[in-house]
Amino acid sequence: MKYTIDINTDMGEGFGRYTVADDEKLLDIVSSVNIACGFHAGDPVIMNNTVKKAAEKQVSIGAHPGLADLIGFGRRKINITREEVTTNVLYQLGALNAFTKAHHTRLRHVSPHGQLGHYCVQDKNFAKAFMEAINSFDETIKIVALEGELAEEARRQGYTVVKQIFSDRAYNNDGTLVERSREGSVITDFDEMVTRTIQMIKENTVKTIDGKTIKMEGEILCIHSDTANSDVLAEKLRAELVKNDIIISPST
Repeated sequence: MKYTIDINTDMGEGFGRYTVADDEKLLDIVSSVNIACGFHAGDPVIMNNTVKKAAEKQVSIGAHPGLADLIGFGRRKINITREEVTTNVLYQLGALNAFTKAHHTRLRHVSPHGQLGHYCVQDKNFAKAFMEAINSFDETIKIVALEGELAEEARRQGYTVVKQIFSDRAYNNDGTLVERSREGSVITDFDEMVTRTIQMIKENTVKTIDGKTIKMEGEILCIHSDTANSDVLAEKLRAELVKNDIIISPST
Protein backbone atom coordinates (compact mmCIF):
# COMPACT_ATOMS: atom_id res chain seq x y z
CA MET A 1 0.00 0.00 0.00
CA LYS A 2 1.30 3.46 -0.93
CA TYR A 3 1.15 6.33 1.57
CA THR A 4 1.30 9.98 0.55
CA ILE A 5 1.51 13.16 2.61
CA ASP A 6 1.86 16.86 1.87
CA ILE A 7 4.49 18.42 4.17
CA ASN A 8 3.28 21.90 4.98
CA THR A 9 4.52 24.80 7.10
CA ASP A 10 3.34 28.25 8.12
CA MET A 11 5.58 30.86 6.54
CA GLY A 12 6.24 34.59 6.33
CA GLU A 13 5.54 34.98 10.04
CA GLY A 14 8.15 37.59 10.78
CA PHE A 15 7.48 41.32 11.01
CA GLY A 16 9.74 44.18 9.90
CA ARG A 17 13.30 43.32 10.91
CA TYR A 18 12.19 40.35 13.02
CA THR A 19 12.22 36.81 11.67
CA VAL A 20 10.70 33.64 13.10
CA ALA A 21 12.18 30.87 10.96
CA ASP A 22 14.52 30.16 8.06
CA ASP A 23 11.78 30.32 5.44
CA GLU A 24 14.15 29.91 2.51
CA LYS A 25 15.54 26.66 3.87
CA LEU A 26 12.05 25.40 4.71
CA LEU A 27 10.97 25.99 1.11
CA ASP A 28 13.49 23.34 0.03
CA ILE A 29 11.87 20.81 2.38
CA VAL A 30 8.11 21.30 2.29
CA SER A 31 5.63 20.72 -0.52
CA SER A 32 3.15 23.46 0.43
CA VAL A 33 3.03 26.60 2.58
CA ASN A 34 0.53 28.77 4.42
CA ILE A 35 1.63 32.39 4.18
CA ALA A 36 0.75 34.90 6.91
CA CYS A 37 -1.37 37.78 5.64
CA GLY A 38 -0.38 40.65 7.93
CA PHE A 39 -2.81 40.34 10.83
CA HIS A 40 -1.08 37.91 13.21
CA ALA A 41 2.30 38.21 11.46
CA GLY A 42 3.87 39.33 8.20
CA ASP A 43 4.01 42.65 6.42
CA PRO A 44 3.89 43.67 2.72
CA VAL A 45 7.62 43.19 2.15
CA ILE A 46 7.67 39.78 3.83
CA MET A 47 4.49 38.69 2.03
CA ASN A 48 5.92 39.71 -1.33
CA ASN A 49 9.28 38.03 -0.78
CA THR A 50 7.72 34.83 0.58
CA VAL A 51 5.32 34.48 -2.34
CA LYS A 52 8.14 35.22 -4.80
CA LYS A 53 10.42 32.53 -3.35
CA ALA A 54 7.62 29.97 -3.04
CA ALA A 55 6.64 30.57 -6.66
CA GLU A 56 10.24 30.19 -7.84
CA LYS A 57 10.51 26.85 -6.04
CA GLN A 58 7.07 25.77 -7.31
CA VAL A 59 5.75 25.17 -3.81
CA SER A 60 1.95 25.19 -3.48
CA ILE A 61 0.82 28.47 -1.87
CA GLY A 62 -2.01 28.94 0.60
CA ALA A 63 -3.23 31.84 2.73
CA HIS A 64 -2.93 31.82 6.52
CA PRO A 65 -5.36 34.48 7.80
CA GLY A 66 -5.49 35.12 11.52
CA LEU A 67 -6.89 37.41 14.18
CA ALA A 68 -5.68 41.02 14.30
CA ASP A 69 -3.21 40.24 17.07
CA LEU A 70 0.42 40.98 16.21
CA ILE A 71 1.49 41.14 19.85
CA GLY A 72 -0.10 37.78 20.70
CA PHE A 73 0.83 36.15 17.37
CA GLY A 74 -2.86 35.49 16.74
CA ARG A 75 -3.04 32.98 19.58
CA ARG A 76 -4.96 34.99 22.18
CA LYS A 77 -8.71 34.72 22.69
CA ILE A 78 -10.16 37.96 21.35
CA ASN A 79 -13.82 38.93 21.11
CA ILE A 80 -14.73 39.37 17.46
CA THR A 81 -18.07 39.67 15.68
CA ARG A 82 -19.27 37.48 12.82
CA GLU A 83 -19.01 40.44 10.44
CA GLU A 84 -15.42 41.08 11.53
CA VAL A 85 -14.50 37.45 10.90
CA THR A 86 -15.84 37.66 7.34
CA THR A 87 -14.38 41.03 6.46
CA ASN A 88 -11.03 40.46 8.16
CA VAL A 89 -10.52 37.13 6.40
CA LEU A 90 -11.57 38.58 3.05
CA TYR A 91 -9.20 41.53 3.55
CA GLN A 92 -6.27 39.20 4.23
CA LEU A 93 -7.05 36.96 1.27
CA GLY A 94 -7.20 39.99 -1.00
CA ALA A 95 -3.86 41.30 0.25
CA LEU A 96 -2.00 38.03 -0.29
CA ASN A 97 -3.74 37.46 -3.61
CA ALA A 98 -2.26 40.71 -4.92
CA PHE A 99 1.22 39.29 -4.42
CA THR A 100 0.42 35.92 -5.98
CA LYS A 101 -0.89 37.74 -9.05
CA ALA A 102 2.26 39.86 -9.18
CA HIS A 103 4.35 36.70 -9.28
CA HIS A 104 2.14 34.88 -11.79
CA THR A 105 0.89 32.22 -9.41
CA ARG A 106 -2.29 31.67 -7.38
CA LEU A 107 -3.65 30.82 -3.96
CA ARG A 108 -4.57 27.15 -3.91
CA HIS A 109 -5.81 26.79 -0.34
CA VAL A 110 -6.63 28.67 2.84
CA SER A 111 -5.83 27.58 6.39
CA PRO A 112 -6.99 29.69 9.38
CA HIS A 113 -4.23 30.47 11.86
CA GLY A 114 -4.08 30.00 15.62
CA GLN A 115 -7.06 31.12 17.66
CA LEU A 116 -9.08 31.91 14.55
CA GLY A 117 -8.61 28.29 13.54
CA HIS A 118 -9.73 27.08 16.97
CA TYR A 119 -12.83 29.28 16.80
CA CYS A 120 -13.72 27.97 13.33
CA VAL A 121 -13.26 24.33 14.34
CA GLN A 122 -15.39 24.65 17.47
CA ASP A 123 -18.06 27.25 16.64
CA LYS A 124 -20.59 26.92 13.82
CA ASN A 125 -21.13 30.70 13.58
CA PHE A 126 -17.41 31.33 13.16
CA ALA A 127 -17.22 28.61 10.52
CA LYS A 128 -20.10 30.15 8.57
CA ALA A 129 -18.57 33.62 8.82
CA PHE A 130 -15.24 32.29 7.57
CA MET A 131 -16.92 30.59 4.62
CA GLU A 132 -18.77 33.80 3.72
CA ALA A 133 -15.35 35.35 3.06
CA ILE A 134 -14.32 32.35 0.97
CA ASN A 135 -17.52 32.53 -1.08
CA SER A 136 -16.80 36.17 -1.89
CA PHE A 137 -13.20 35.42 -2.83
CA ASP A 138 -12.82 32.13 -4.73
CA GLU A 139 -15.28 29.24 -4.84
CA THR A 140 -12.58 26.88 -6.15
CA ILE A 141 -10.08 27.30 -3.34
CA LYS A 142 -9.44 24.35 -1.00
CA ILE A 143 -10.01 24.52 2.75
CA VAL A 144 -7.26 23.11 4.96
CA ALA A 145 -8.61 22.33 8.41
CA LEU A 146 -8.96 19.93 11.29
CA GLU A 147 -12.20 18.00 11.47
CA GLY A 148 -14.90 20.16 13.04
CA GLU A 149 -17.40 22.88 12.22
CA LEU A 150 -15.34 24.55 9.46
CA ALA A 151 -14.69 21.29 7.62
CA GLU A 152 -18.36 20.33 7.86
CA GLU A 153 -19.57 23.73 6.66
CA ALA A 154 -17.09 23.78 3.78
CA ARG A 155 -18.16 20.31 2.62
CA ARG A 156 -21.82 21.28 2.93
CA GLN A 157 -21.14 24.15 0.54
CA GLY A 158 -19.32 21.92 -1.93
CA TYR A 159 -15.72 22.86 -1.18
CA THR A 160 -12.82 20.41 -1.14
CA VAL A 161 -11.54 19.96 2.41
CA VAL A 162 -7.94 18.87 2.93
CA LYS A 163 -7.68 17.25 6.35
CA GLN A 164 -4.82 18.54 8.46
CA ILE A 165 -2.62 16.74 10.97
CA PHE A 166 0.18 18.06 13.17
CA SER A 167 3.51 16.43 13.97
CA ASP A 168 4.38 18.84 16.77
CA ARG A 169 1.09 19.32 18.61
CA ALA A 170 -0.79 17.21 21.16
CA TYR A 171 -4.44 16.30 20.69
CA ASN A 172 -7.42 16.27 23.03
CA ASN A 173 -9.71 13.24 23.17
CA ASP A 174 -12.16 14.97 20.80
CA GLY A 175 -9.47 15.47 18.13
CA THR A 176 -8.94 19.18 18.78
CA LEU A 177 -5.50 20.62 19.54
CA VAL A 178 -4.49 20.99 23.18
CA GLU A 179 -4.35 24.62 24.34
CA ARG A 180 -0.76 25.86 24.30
CA SER A 181 -1.10 26.95 27.93
CA ARG A 182 -1.23 23.27 29.00
CA GLU A 183 2.04 21.46 29.62
CA GLY A 184 2.76 18.92 26.89
CA SER A 185 0.73 20.73 24.23
CA VAL A 186 3.78 21.12 21.96
CA ILE A 187 5.75 17.98 21.04
CA THR A 188 9.48 18.71 21.18
CA ASP A 189 10.98 15.21 21.24
CA PHE A 190 11.94 14.35 17.67
CA ASP A 191 11.56 10.57 18.00
CA GLU A 192 8.07 11.06 19.40
CA MET A 193 7.22 13.37 16.51
CA VAL A 194 8.33 10.75 13.99
CA THR A 195 6.45 7.91 15.69
CA ARG A 196 3.24 9.93 15.99
CA THR A 197 3.43 11.18 12.42
CA ILE A 198 3.98 7.75 10.88
CA GLN A 199 1.14 6.36 13.03
CA MET A 200 -1.22 9.07 11.78
CA ILE A 201 -0.26 8.52 8.15
CA LYS A 202 -0.19 4.72 8.11
CA GLU A 203 -2.69 3.79 10.82
CA ASN A 204 -4.92 6.89 10.88
CA THR A 205 -4.74 7.01 14.69
CA VAL A 206 -2.94 9.05 17.34
CA LYS A 207 -2.53 8.90 21.11
CA THR A 208 -4.06 11.90 22.88
CA ILE A 209 -2.51 13.87 25.72
CA ASP A 210 -4.61 11.73 28.08
CA GLY A 211 -3.32 8.47 26.61
CA LYS A 212 -6.41 7.56 24.59
CA THR A 213 -6.02 6.33 21.00
CA ILE A 214 -8.37 8.14 18.60
CA LYS A 215 -8.92 8.23 14.86
CA MET A 216 -6.78 10.87 13.15
CA GLU A 217 -6.28 10.92 9.41
CA GLY A 218 -5.02 13.66 7.15
CA GLU A 219 -3.61 14.57 3.77
CA ILE A 220 -1.51 17.53 4.85
CA LEU A 221 1.06 17.49 7.66
CA CYS A 222 1.68 20.88 9.24
CA ILE A 223 4.96 21.73 10.96
CA HIS A 224 4.91 25.02 12.87
CA SER A 225 7.75 27.20 11.66
CA ASP A 226 7.96 29.05 14.99
CA THR A 227 8.96 25.83 16.76
CA ALA A 228 12.65 26.02 17.70
CA ASN A 229 14.91 24.70 14.90
CA SER A 230 11.87 24.07 12.70
CA ASP A 231 13.98 23.83 9.55
CA VAL A 232 16.20 21.11 11.03
CA LEU A 233 13.19 19.24 12.42
CA ALA A 234 11.37 19.45 9.08
CA GLU A 235 14.39 18.19 7.15
CA LYS A 236 14.93 15.25 9.51
CA LEU A 237 11.22 14.44 9.60
CA ARG A 238 10.98 14.42 5.81
CA ALA A 239 13.96 12.05 5.62
CA GLU A 240 12.32 9.69 8.12
CA LEU A 241 9.03 9.70 6.19
CA VAL A 242 10.80 8.91 2.91
CA LYS A 243 12.73 6.15 4.69
CA ASN A 244 9.36 4.67 5.71
CA ASP A 245 8.14 4.63 2.09
CA ILE A 246 5.89 7.67 2.45
CA ILE A 247 5.64 9.80 -0.68
CA ILE A 248 5.84 13.59 -0.28
CA SER A 249 3.46 15.40 -2.63
CA PRO A 250 1.33 18.59 -2.54
CA SER A 251 -2.37 18.09 -1.89
CA THR A 252 -3.62 21.50 -3.03
